Amino acid sequence: MKLAGSLIISVSLLALSACATTSAESVVPVAAAEPVPVVPVEPAAPTVSAHDRLFQLFKDSDEDNLRRNPIGALFRGDQRYADRLGDFMTDEYYAGERAAAEKELAALHAIPRTELNETDQLAYDVFEYNTKDTLRGLQPDMLALTAPRPLNHFFGFHTFYPTLASGKGAAPFKTVADYDNNLKRHREFITLLDRAIGRFKQGQQTGVVETKMTVRNMIEQLDNQLKMKVTDSPYYGPIKQFPDSISAADRARLTAEYRDIIANGLFPALTRLRDYFKNDYLKSARDGDGLMYMTGGDKLYRYNLESTTTLPLSPDEIHNLGLQEVARITTEMEKVRQEVGFKGNLQQFFEHLRTDPKYKMKSREALTQGYYDIGKKVDALLPQYFSTIPRAKLEIRPYEPFREKFEAGGSYSNGTPDGSRPGIFYFNAYDLPSRTTPGMTTLYLHEGSPGHHFQIMLAQENEALPSFMRFGGQTVFSEGWALYAETLGYDMGFYADPIQRMGTLDDEMLRAMRLVVDTGIHAKGWTRDQAIKYMLDNSSMGKTDATAEVERYIAIPSQATAYKIGALTIQRLRKKAEAELGPKFDIREFHAQVLMTGGLPMTILEQKIDRWIAAKKAA
Repeated sequence: MKLAGSLIISVSLLALSACATTSAESVVPVAAAEPVPVVPVEPAAPTVSAHDRLFQLFKDSDEDNLRRNPIGALFRGDQRYADRLGDFMTDEYYAGERAAAEKELAALHAIPRTELNETDQLAYDVFEYNTKDTLRGLQPDMLALTAPRPLNHFFGFHTFYPTLASGKGAAPFKTVADYDNNLKRHREFITLLDRAIGRFKQGQQTGVVETKMTVRNMIEQLDNQLKMKVTDSPYYGPIKQFPDSISAADRARLTAEYRDIIANGLFPALTRLRDYFKNDYLKSARDGDGLMYMTGGDKLYRYNLESTTTLPLSPDEIHNLGLQEVARITTEMEKVRQEVGFKGNLQQFFEHLRTDPKYKMKSREALTQGYYDIGKKVDALLPQYFSTIPRAKLEIRPYEPFREKFEAGGSYSNGTPDGSRPGIFYFNAYDLPSRTTPGMTTLYLHEGSPGHHFQIMLAQENEALPSFMRFGGQTVFSEGWALYAETLGYDMGFYADPIQRMGTLDDEMLRAMRLVVDTGIHAKGWTRDQAIKYMLDNSSMGKTDATAEVERYIAIPSQATAYKIGALTIQRLRKKAEAELGPKFDIREFHAQVLMTGGLPMTILEQKIDRWIAAKKAA
């Protein structure tokens, strides 16, 4: 999921560039007999290079973006705006983001691209692409379709914020100021919850509404928080882990203030949102699952697909590509079934993998240890495939119980560039009997190392990059890389075991099915149950996982198409490089070319790899 930001060039830079050339004053003698006075000539102001102008733009843009979007700063470990969440969802916020992007784009185009070196031109192109994409999403016709739907069960402040505020997220709790900042953020969170109600009411008037399924899920999510005691809620978590440096007096004050704002501020605000959904909005929500059933949905879905994939692909093109990939992977699965000597058909083999006790963990602790063991094996092999290893460590954790039901099978939370906060690979232990072991290795490769952990942290730790490339990126790149990282299990030897190979084929099948199901739901009228059945028929997924996946696609249209589109692009570029370079091909160099400049749009990544291939051939 991509959150686009925009940044502004400084006035001082424009003034400096405007006075890059000067002319000497003309001197006229006053009389022939008198000596001509010597008038000192001011030295010409130094010319500001295109490189310096570009990187000043990037710097100013990033700084302005952090002020407008303080959560981004918090996740970087930048505490300057830690007492704020941001003025999200208001018309003024959207207008400010749009004005910033327009100003940035004009400033960028004032810089002569031809005077930049190849690396700077790459940064120029990515910045231009990102800013134009941001601007398109901020146009009134797009905002009319997105702003009235500020939350859903998969992506929203109501589930994101409890983890942030829990003492186990990105927000630090080391000082009294940290605890007080969290109280200030609580008050802004209450405002955001009430503001969301206003936006949803706006959608009720225009027909831009969520699905009934999504609304029911949000009601359940809110119920799960509200049924907790104040002292058991994630919002109370920091009080249970005071650092020794906080005095007894401060502890007493903070404990009282946290109890009060949770009981009399946060819980009432969450209740208002829950009751509004239950008693009012649910009646207005749409029955059809896909965007095609929402006012303006067809237009929004086509925009979402292009923004997500960074390619001009239609729903039909993506749907058909998915069908082709499903057929190809099915053939590979049949080979595994025959290799292990299973006598039934492929659907029966799926059911065997879903239900046989030998493919299940007996406890959450055993599942956790299983991921620890996989991590150690992967770590030992990584230097053979990567020239640079992230400084940030990687932790392995199960999702917290309050949110695990509605989460995917796994996810990644990034660390800080200085390594002070580790990256976290989360896995899902909800409904443990539905979790099977064949897919564990591929899930770790995707969400952990060398998947999202490498893709995110290598960019963030590369201080030579402008901030928007260190901390931004494209969904198609990040998820495409993570799916490509799963395939490195073949190179590493993890899939020699046919059951483990079946696990990675099953996960690859999931990404292929996403192309079919996402477009099926949003462009072809598929129902939730029809999509779930398709996924169960073509993989060994459990029904719990398949249901969560389909409900995710309903909530965030197009995002799921990024994985396969991005991975196919990276795989094609690797094959191209191997074929053209022959013995000059180095897998470590290829991975560095892909990863070390952050998440790129697919067209820009391909141009970069083509230049690398040409340079290697010429060397």
